Amino acid sequence: MVDRCGTCQRKTRHKYLKHYREKGKLSLSKYFQEFEIGDKVNLKTDSAIDKGRFFPRFYGLTGSIAGKKGFCYLVKIMDGNKEKTLFVHPIHLTRQ
Repeated sequence: MVDRCGTCQRKTRHKYLKHYREKGKLSLSKYFQEFEIGDKVNLKTDSAIDKGRFFPRFYGLTGSIAGKKGFCYLVKIMDGNKEKTLFVHPIHLTRQ
Protein backbone atom coordinates (compact mmCIF):
# COMPACT_ATOMS: atom_id res chain seq x y z
CA MET A 1 0.00 0.00 0.00
CA VAL A 2 1.12 3.51 -0.76
CA ASP A 3 1.50 5.94 2.14
CA ARG A 4 -0.60 9.06 1.79
CA CYS A 5 1.45 12.24 1.59
CA GLY A 6 0.33 15.64 2.72
CA THR A 7 -1.75 16.98 5.58
CA CYS A 8 -5.34 16.41 6.64
CA GLN A 9 -6.28 19.51 4.65
CA ARG A 10 -5.59 17.92 1.26
CA LYS A 11 -8.43 17.68 -1.28
CA THR A 12 -10.43 20.40 0.48
CA ARG A 13 -10.02 23.25 -2.03
CA HIS A 14 -13.74 23.80 -2.54
CA LYS A 15 -14.95 22.44 0.81
CA TYR A 16 -13.12 25.08 2.88
CA LEU A 17 -13.87 28.08 0.63
CA LYS A 18 -15.60 31.00 2.32
CA HIS A 19 -18.22 33.23 0.77
CA TYR A 20 -16.78 36.64 -0.10
CA ARG A 21 -18.98 38.28 2.55
CA GLU A 22 -17.59 35.98 5.28
CA LYS A 23 -13.92 36.76 4.61
CA GLY A 24 -11.87 39.04 6.84
CA LYS A 25 -11.65 39.23 10.60
CA LEU A 26 -13.46 36.55 12.55
CA SER A 27 -16.13 37.54 15.01
CA LEU A 28 -15.17 37.21 18.66
CA SER A 29 -18.70 36.21 19.65
CA LYS A 30 -18.38 33.09 17.47
CA TYR A 31 -14.89 32.40 18.86
CA PHE A 32 -16.04 32.53 22.51
CA GLN A 33 -19.54 31.03 22.11
CA GLU A 34 -20.73 28.68 24.86
CA PHE A 35 -22.67 25.42 24.54
CA GLU A 36 -24.50 23.27 27.07
CA ILE A 37 -24.26 19.48 27.27
CA GLY A 38 -26.88 17.96 24.97
CA ASP A 39 -27.01 20.88 22.51
CA LYS A 40 -27.21 19.94 18.82
CA VAL A 41 -24.45 21.49 16.71
CA ASN A 42 -23.42 21.49 13.06
CA LEU A 43 -19.78 20.92 12.14
CA LYS A 44 -18.51 23.58 9.74
CA THR A 45 -14.79 24.28 9.57
CA ASP A 46 -13.55 27.87 9.62
CA SER A 47 -10.54 27.62 7.31
CA ALA A 48 -8.79 30.63 8.89
CA ILE A 49 -8.29 28.80 12.23
CA ASP A 50 -6.23 25.61 12.50
CA LYS A 51 -6.75 25.08 16.24
CA GLY A 52 -9.37 22.48 17.16
CA ARG A 53 -10.16 21.50 13.56
CA PHE A 54 -11.74 18.11 12.88
CA PHE A 55 -11.06 15.69 10.03
CA PRO A 56 -12.60 16.90 6.71
CA ARG A 57 -14.67 13.73 6.34
CA PHE A 58 -17.00 14.94 9.10
CA TYR A 59 -17.66 18.37 7.51
CA GLY A 60 -21.37 19.20 7.47
CA LEU A 61 -22.46 16.55 9.96
CA THR A 62 -24.63 17.18 13.02
CA GLY A 63 -23.70 16.01 16.49
CA SER A 64 -24.43 16.65 20.13
CA ILE A 65 -22.25 18.19 22.82
CA ALA A 66 -21.11 15.58 25.33
CA GLY A 67 -18.59 17.53 27.40
CA LYS A 68 -15.79 20.06 27.45
CA LYS A 69 -12.01 19.73 27.55
CA GLY A 70 -10.08 22.97 27.84
CA PHE A 71 -11.40 25.37 25.20
CA CYS A 72 -12.71 22.56 22.98
CA TYR A 73 -15.99 20.68 23.16
CA LEU A 74 -16.50 16.93 22.99
CA VAL A 75 -18.93 16.30 20.11
CA LYS A 76 -20.53 12.89 19.52
CA ILE A 77 -21.48 12.07 15.92
CA MET A 78 -22.70 9.01 14.06
CA ASP A 79 -20.38 7.80 11.29
CA GLY A 80 -22.48 5.16 9.60
CA ASN A 81 -23.47 2.80 12.43
CA LYS A 82 -20.56 3.75 14.68
CA GLU A 83 -20.62 6.57 17.24
CA LYS A 84 -17.47 8.71 17.22
CA THR A 85 -16.27 11.52 19.45
CA LEU A 86 -14.46 14.62 18.23
CA PHE A 87 -12.74 17.43 20.13
CA VAL A 88 -13.74 20.61 18.30
CA HIS A 89 -13.03 24.28 18.97
CA PRO A 90 -16.24 26.39 19.15
CA ILE A 91 -15.22 28.45 16.09
CA HIS A 92 -15.99 25.36 13.99
CA LEU A 93 -19.44 24.79 15.54
CA THR A 94 -22.82 26.35 14.82
CA ARG A 95 -26.07 25.84 16.68
CA GLN A 96 -28.78 23.84 14.97
